[in-house]
Amino acid sequence: MAELLSPAGNLEKLKVAFAYGADAAYMGLDRFSLRANADNFSDGDLEAVKALKATTGKRLYCALNILFHEGQMEDLKAALPRLKAWPFDAFIISDLGCVNVLRKAFGDGVELHLSTQASCTNSESAKLYHSLGFRRVILGRETPLSDIRKIKDAVPDLQLEVFVHGAMCMAYSGRCLLSSALAGRSSNQGDCTHTCRWNYALTEEKRPGEYYPIEEHDGYSTILSSKDLCMIDHLDELLDAGVDSMKIEGRMKSGYYVGLVTRAYRKALDKDPDWREYRKGLFEFSHREYCTGFFYGSGPLSAITEEGYQRDWVFLGYLKEEIKPSVWSLDLRNQIKKGQTIQYVSPESPNIPDDSYTLLDSSFHFVDQIDHGKVQYLQTDKPVRAGSILRRRAVSHEEQLGSN
Repeated sequence: MAELLSPAGNLEKLKVAFAYGADAAYMGLDRFSLRANADNFSDGDLEAVKALKATTGKRLYCALNILFHEGQMEDLKAALPRLKAWPFDAFIISDLGCVNVLRKAFGDGVELHLSTQASCTNSESAKLYHSLGFRRVILGRETPLSDIRKIKDAVPDLQLEVFVHGAMCMAYSGRCLLSSALAGRSSNQGDCTHTCRWNYALTEEKRPGEYYPIEEHDGYSTILSSKDLCMIDHLDELLDAGVDSMKIEGRMKSGYYVGLVTRAYRKALDKDPDWREYRKGLFEFSHREYCTGFFYGSGPLSAITEEGYQRDWVFLGYLKEEIKPSVWSLDLRNQIKKGQTIQYVSPESPNIPDDSYTLLDSSFHFVDQIDHGKVQYLQTDKPVRAGSILRRRAVSHEEQLGSN
């Protein structure tokens, strides 16, 4: 069985990833990750991460995958004592200068994973990286299934990891200079502004200031933005090709996203008889049109759905703990009003709707609504569990007008 690898942009998302079925998670510290604008992890999270890892026994990978400038390499060397304190099982790197630096600090047995940024897409490259001591290669997203099988046959002791879900960059293996050129922030330093997702219009050189919109969707156009990847219907083909680890993109995404996507792929990998019900969760949060990427050739990218962005559900927060029978403390992110139908999304069971709950304030008095930032409780007779996600249907514009 292949490893299911989920993103952890912060401690909350790490907990969700492990609870909702990930075998391993990848995370970044605050200076050397290609997701510098994720919350990332600080020294204050260290003990909680150690405890979580000890409790779950799951694997944790540290992303050190920026392309280092000279001064940053010195910063990495200075940060090595700090890195040693973390319970990392492996380091994800793209800059080969990190190999000797990490070996000197952690010994020759340090586990190294080659980042997709290195664009390894053939067996000769894979052999070379394996000879340099890499335990795993995260293949370039441009690698088709047929080539993955050939790479695995050529280097059977090398673990192969591929992205199976999430956003894709419009540049080759994510090595893009568009953000640097237009915003002065480098994607190769983890500071991408996602410039390819911006709205653009055409101009004509003799008509300065006159803009011609490029119409693709209502209200916006994304002519440089790739579709999102979704391989949940093709996991057996990935396994047959020799894939050892299936990776979900999304350290910048919410814990809600991490939970629903991880759960769907966990159920599919485990061949749960109801996995297609969990698959529906992939269409219940904001996403771009899905496709199967380049696994079946060089393009064009074939669509899985024409629905584009989806905002059908509002993430409300999490159930924390049952402080007395049927009364739960909350980590609330959005308002809940009496009478709204909410859903409990848990790792192991289908979603549970509830419109008969009771809302309580900090003194356990009945209230009509509860809000983010306050101590409040929810009472329910539903079979829920700690860590469950709370959500409700989004209110449409028409419904809003009707309620005014």
